[in-house]
Amino acid sequence: MLADDTIRTALRTAWHLQPDGCTPLDGGTAGSAGSVVAGGRRYVAALVAAVDRTRFEAGLAAAERLARQGHDAGAPVRAADGALCVPVGDRLLALLEYVPGRPLDGADPVDQQWWGDRLGAAHRALAGFHHAGLPAWHGLRPDAPHLAVAAWLGPAVARAVHAMTKLQVTDRLTVGTLHGAPRPAAFRLDPDTGRIGLVSWGSVLSGPLVYDLAAAVRHAGGPERARELLAAYTATGAVPVAEIEGSLDTMLRFCWAAEADACARLLAGCPGSEPDRAAVERGRAGLDQARAALLD
Repeated sequence: MLADDTIRTALRTAWHLQPDGCTPLDGGTAGSAGSVVAGGRRYVAALVAAVDRTRFEAGLAAAERLARQGHDAGAPVRAADGALCVPVGDRLLALLEYVPGRPLDGADPVDQQWWGDRLGAAHRALAGFHHAGLPAWHGLRPDAPHLAVAAWLGPAVARAVHAMTKLQVTDRLTVGTLHGAPRPAAFRLDPDTGRIGLVSWGSVLSGPLVYDLAAAVRHAGGPERARELLAAYTATGAVPVAEIEGSLDTMLRFCWAAEADACARLLAGCPGSEPDRAAVERGRAGLDQARAALLD
């Protein structure tokens, strides 16, 4: 996070709020985030690098669209001049509605039902949503230099990309706005109201909706462990049953390839110095998991 006084100044200047303080949060929409209390209300202050502006604003606009339809999505509170976010040094600051509650438990059957239902509901609510900042859903390149961190990686990614290309040629996939990272921590269950929110829209994408579903299934431990999630999502009707059945396995393998690519990119960019050790270990662990899934 930026210094507390820097955020306070930005909130006073751009939003005309008098914050009581800013406490760092784990996770966030993208980049870093903090909890802000002002005027007796709680908000989330989200920060990203200025170079990520277009995608950041696309995610904010998607959350705003969901909020207008009655969904708890951590929607942006527009600044006094109507802006979704404002520049603060070399960063961008957005003020978001706080969504109370606990993260979902991906292994709990009941929570999985909420997980699938809310993901499907978000997909339906965002039908027809367009924004110039929405990136294409993938840019995996089997010949990318960072894949050289492991001999098996390039061929595995190539197979996943080939299978996905073939699927898109032979099947008509339902395309829309993707959350991009629908892990259990992105959902909030408020025990006082029973409402389920879907927050953290910083990874928003445009692509086949089954990609989001496959990403959720990956976080749940695979199809056998995600039965309630799959049943609940299917029941929303966001994607036809036949499409899910015909594309999920290919999309799940592609999700693992994307995860492996991200881990390899991290490892290729980290020299292994002391400050980067934790990131390197996360990358190695993620790459090991992806290897097991891609080479089974």
